[in-house]
Amino acid sequence: MKYKGFVILLSLLVSNYTFSQESLSLTLQEAQQVALQHNRTLKNASIDVQKAEANRWQAIATMLPQINATVDYANMLGYKMELFGSSISMPPYANLGITTSLTFSAAQLIGIEMNKIAVDMTDISLKKTEQQISNQVKTIYYSVLVMEETVQLLEKNLINLNNLLVHTQQSVAVGVMEETDADQLMVQVASMETNINATKRSLEMLYNSMRLLLGIDVNTKITLTQTIKDLINIEKAMNLLGDEFVLDKNYNYQLLKQNIALSEKQVEIKKWAYAPTISAFHQYSGKYYFSDEKTMNMTPPNMVGISLNIPIFSSGNKYKALQEAKFEHNKQLNILEDTKESLLVQHSQLRYNLSSSYESYNTQKKNIEVTQRVFDNISRKYEHGMVSSLDVTNTGTNLISAQSSYVQSLMELVSAQIALEELLNIDNK
Repeated sequence: MKYKGFVILLSLLVSNYTFSQESLSLTLQEAQQVALQHNRTLKNASIDVQKAEANRWQAIATMLPQINATVDYANMLGYKMELFGSSISMPPYANLGITTSLTFSAAQLIGIEMNKIAVDMTDISLKKTEQQISNQVKTIYYSVLVMEETVQLLEKNLINLNNLLVHTQQSVAVGVMEETDADQLMVQVASMETNINATKRSLEMLYNSMRLLLGIDVNTKITLTQTIKDLINIEKAMNLLGDEFVLDKNYNYQLLKQNIALSEKQVEIKKWAYAPTISAFHQYSGKYYFSDEKTMNMTPPNMVGISLNIPIFSSGNKYKALQEAKFEHNKQLNILEDTKESLLVQHSQLRYNLSSSYESYNTQKKNIEVTQRVFDNISRKYEHGMVSSLDVTNTGTNLISAQSSYVQSLMELVSAQIALEELLNIDNK
């Protein structure tokens, strides 16, 4: 048992050391889990839920007994009071007072209900934040993979151009080609190197964004263990087009409905401002003298009381407050209807975006294959002197443009899928 406990402790220490050190290897789902555990924005959203729960209990506590105690000491420095020819001693004394009070009004009950709604709203906001963080991680994860694939494509192009440059320089040396041909290719090689370096810097910025989302050290090296081919699921993306849009599953719509409930409670609490408030109390008073001299004590040890506070006239203040609450409630109803229509329009737009991005992705995927074959064909012809260096430069530019368009279409497809999943509130892991 001792050995088993030691192994568990060692495993925990090693796992913690690995997380805090310089390397992390992550699948998409693992990256999302790390973000959900360590992202600071998400931690703040979780704290908001705890704060709302604490506020609710504060409201409940106002309806429970309140007990307060007071202790005081007085010394009249030997003074004696003369009363009807008699001398009454006033010795030092201490007072102990304990007051128990209880207050009840309908407004307090509604206030508790309002705090419960606030707790529900912060819980929905927490879930919405979790969804957004997961989607941001997914977007950056895909972006990193796409950017790395872009670097690989550019480096492959650079190798081809360098090979052509070497061949051209050798041909120039034997007088078969002109120096200008080699110069043109050298410029294209330099341009390609600059493009690769810029892409790598953009890639590092994406990694920094991921580190921030995951809540890890900026010096931690991240290795993504999945590829675009592992993650891209065209069939799953297209199935989203047939999914029904249930408004009540959308977090924004849920929050607005909670706002409606909150405004209704505001109207109720303003109505109950006309109702009476009942208060009851019990008070214990103990007086303790620090002398054996006879004195007079007129303080009763126990006292109970009850009061009924009835509002009669407030010069229209309560009436206008009620009107204001009703106006706000109607405003929230209008916002809900507008949002409902807006979400339905947004659903149609996102479905359109997904369909269009899928078509564009297929087109660009075919285009890059064709452009790559054209470039390879022109390169072979150039080596045999059948085309000029200008033809190589033009096809190389076309290839880079096709690669860029392919990468853009791929990211548009991913973004459209994530946006529709978020609207439908579908698990995107």
